[in-house]
Amino acid sequence: MSDRQNPAQNPASEDEAQRTQSLGDMSPEEAEAAQAANEAELQQVLASLQEEVAALQAKNAELSEQVLRAQADMQNTRRRAEEESSKARKFAIESFAESLLPVTDSLEAGLAVQDGTIEQIREGAEATLRQLKSALERNKVVEIAPPAGEKFDPNLHQAISMVPAPGQEPNTIVGVLQKGYTIADRVLRPALVTVSAPA
Repeated sequence: MSDRQNPAQNPASEDEAQRTQSLGDMSPEEAEAAQAANEAELQQVLASLQEEVAALQAKNAELSEQVLRAQADMQNTRRRAEEESSKARKFAIESFAESLLPVTDSLEAGLAVQDGTIEQIREGAEATLRQLKSALERNKVVEIAPPAGEKFDPNLHQAISMVPAPGQEPNTIVGVLQKGYTIADRVLRPALVTVSAPA
């Protein structure tokens, strides 16, 4: 079996052979002109590819700049959000503290009275308590004080004990030992309650 390949089986070799044969059929001037034409065509292709590379490099630089700008914007946005969050927490505490100042004033005024009657002291304490509750409510602190007979809710109430309660449904509130509180619908402290035992 011969190592020589059949030209019909290798189209590239056949094209090359035809090109060589056609160049061989040309005069030296024609061959030189054909070669110059081939080189000119290659130069055009090369120039076109270089233009494409330059365009892609410019696009890449533009996209890189856009990415850097987007990252900088994101960092600035994050920093502003953190600053605003910090300010919001700070001013929320300031607002809450400011609403408690009248309560402090009332307590100090009550303690300054040396010869007040029990009734006067009680009236002053009740007025101060109303001030305190109003300040808490303005800051969305709401008390949890379920009435007797209300169904026990483990999200709002903490059962201290179960007690017999004739005539009352099982698992309902019998009494409140300590009020609970929520702030903006979140439980600060559950109400401590007694619950009716099953019959």
